[in-house]
Amino acid sequence: MIAIKAENIGKRFGDVTALEDINLQVAEGELFGLIGPDGAGKTTLFRILTTLILPDSGTAEVNGLDAVRDYKKIRRQIGYMPGRFSLYQDLTVEENLRFFATIFGVTVDQNYDLIKDIYQQIEPFRKRKAGQLSGGMKQKLALSCALVHEPKVLFLDEPTTGVDAVSRREFWDMLQKLQEKGIPILVSTPYMDEADRCNRVALIQQGRILTVDPPGVITKGFDKALYAIRAHSNTYQLIQDLRKFEGIDQVYPFGEFLHATAKTPVDKQVLNQFLADRGHEQIIIEETGADIEDCFIGMMVK
Repeated sequence: MIAIKAENIGKRFGDVTALEDINLQVAEGELFGLIGPDGAGKTTLFRILTTLILPDSGTAEVNGLDAVRDYKKIRRQIGYMPGRFSLYQDLTVEENLRFFATIFGVTVDQNYDLIKDIYQQIEPFRKRKAGQLSGGMKQKLALSCALVHEPKVLFLDEPTTGVDAVSRREFWDMLQKLQEKGIPILVSTPYMDEADRCNRVALIQQGRILTVDPPGVITKGFDKALYAIRAHSNTYQLIQDLRKFEGIDQVYPFGEFLHATAKTPVDKQVLNQFLADRGHEQIIIEETGADIEDCFIGMMVK
């Protein structure tokens, strides 16, 4: 069964095209990632799928229900965690959870097994106001509130943005446990490294889907030679010099290194000498494998 389906979705805000011809499907029990930078259209698509705004064109379905015609039914069947923390800051952890359970006509005890692994991590702070929680704790509370009514589909819009690395890892571990319970999850993120935690991902940029595939399929399809390069010199100048080397077609920062792509392999010794002649020292040039970020950057310029 298809849990989420978007067909030819388009959305404009004045002269700005937020989404153009978006097509994707999320299967039952799938952990699906929508990966792209800020402004790519992720939140707009989420708002359409969760019935908060209407598309200008195309159709969307959630759990077999039309996102426009059946919006009331959809809202009772989904769990939605927006990008910004949207719980009541002046209510305690316990009060927020009870409030959201009451809205959906359930009690916390009814579905406690579903949120137990998550809620137990913040239960010691159940009397603390939500506004006084750390970023990671806020996200766990928001996820608990999104799950307390046992939704059939879960939407998480950039749930790890602004959260420390440890909390990010813990959050994805929790999502994988939820997936094992059969809940289909659509999660958006600007962090390319989180793509590997998903069954499939859609890479989105400027309102367009670049590709939809499992992360491993996307990286295996990278068809250029890729080099990680570092030198004891001015980074800006190193980028400029690398772009002058015959055969190099893209150069961009990548952690402590620069990544450089070439349509065909380059001679590393020749490249080393080329850079040394231009004053660069302690040069390191290593062939490396592509990850999702490399693939995304490559697709952007096609």
